[in-house]
Amino acid sequence: MINLVRVGLLTLSWISLVFLPKRSFRKYLPVANLAVSLILLTSLFSLPFKLWVVEKDGIKEKIFTDLSLILGPFFCGTLWIFHLTYGRFGAYILLNMIMNFLLAFPLCTIFQKLKLFKLVNFKPIHIFFTYIIYSIVLYGYQMLLTRPKKLLSK
Repeated sequence: MINLVRVGLLTLSWISLVFLPKRSFRKYLPVANLAVSLILLTSLFSLPFKLWVVEKDGIKEKIFTDLSLILGPFFCGTLWIFHLTYGRFGAYILLNMIMNFLLAFPLCTIFQKLKLFKLVNFKPIHIFFTYIIYSIVLYGYQMLLTRPKKLLSK
């Protein structure tokens, strides 16, 4: 069951990208890679600080679980959110707040009931605020990448 959930998250996320314009994929790929990097760092910190554990408690299981979430919904979700909202910060932050709320509260509860992982020292409210901070950093990074070339020459 756990493997089905992991594969499903990864597969459905990537299938959704068929509908994303190629131009948006290329434009927002760097910021999606930064998002993946930030969440990978969080995942690495989860080991010594016991932020969450994988129920089977093996490093191999933790890697598979974390990567299925990071390379699936987080990577693809970042591309979609930027495609739909970039240039309108209010819409961007609102959509991120909605998505982070859904992740932190109902989805984390569901994932824990499915025994995908168990939160230990990283509570849903920490997830929500951590990923809101990440989203602000990501927006700033994308602004740096897309600023007019005129500003770069000064």
